[in-house]
Formats: sequence, structure tokens, C-alpha cells
Amino acid sequence: MSITKGIGSASLGFAAALLVAGQASAKSDFDYGPVFDTFGKHAHVEGVSFPENQTFKVAFDVAKAASPGEVNRKFESLARFINMHVANGVKQENVSLALVVHGSATEEVLKTANFKERKGLPNGNETLLVALMEKGVDVIVCGQSAAAHGVEKNALIDGVKMDLSAMTAHARLAQKGYSVNPF
Repeated sequence: MSITKGIGSASLGFAAALLVAGQASAKSDFDYGPVFDTFGKHAHVEGVSFPENQTFKVAFDVAKAASPGEVNRKFESLARFINMHVANGVKQENVSLALVVHGSATEEVLKTANFKERKGLPNGNETLLVALMEKGVDVIVCGQSAAAHGVEKNALIDGVKMDLSAMTAHARLAQKGYSVNPF
């Protein structure tokens, strides 16, 4: 019985190794660009196309912070969204995105100097957020979360807007035709 159990475990280990190897090679198919060269890796998907006049108006909601000094993967999702759609034929000017930040992620919209005072490390998100805003992404922080975390408006990364609340920001964006990304 122990021999069979040992063989079963070895087979499972081998299958797991093959699965990991397959995942590693699949992940190598992810590339940056064409809009962001250091953020927003994406994979090509065969057979997907968009009409010439395709538009997107999408709001992303982020409430959870990354580890101090690291890039928040939820923030990077906006760069990935832009890269993958532009790479597949959607005109960049037809992609309108907004990032609504609240909860523990609120401090991640602080200028590096202010973030470093609090966390002891540079803000790993500042470069990404600036790059997103340079491409037209609206970054909006919840005023209620800012108050709860002691975040002053003048400590925010230049270009970050503050609204009364995340709920308010989403309501305003919905009135402008934005859908909320569920991921």
C-alpha cells in the first residue's frame, strides 16, 4: 500500500511540475505595450476584434493596498486594459478610464515624500499613477477615506482628484456613462 501511495505522490508531483512549467511558458507570452512599456503586460488572444469605432468608459475601484513600496496590481490593471485594447485595434482616444481609490489603498496616492514619512519606503505606485494620468486616466481618491487616513489634499500625487466619497465618484462616473469593472 505504501508503494502505491508513493507512486501516486510522485505522479502528482510530476503532474504539478508539468503544470508549473506550462504556466511559466504561457506567462512568457505576455508583453508590455503599445502604450505602456513598463506596466500592463497582456497576452494576444486569437480571433478577438473590435469595430473601428469601439469605445470604452470604465471605472476601476480599488480599496486594498499593496505591500508598502510595491505596485498595486489593481492599479496596474488600468495599464493592462489600455495596452491590450490598443494592441487589438481600439483607438487609444476611445478608451476612457477612471480609478477610484479608497480604503487602505488611499495612502498609495500620496506623493513619495509623504508616503515615505508614513511607511518608510518610496511609493511604488507614483510612477504608474503619473503615467496613467498622462494618458488621460482620472485618478480619484475618496474624501471620506482620506479623512479617515489623515491624508491631506496637498499630499496627493499631482493630478489626483478628491471627491466627497468613493460612492460619489462612482455615481458621477455612472452619470457620464462609465461601467464599473468587476475585477
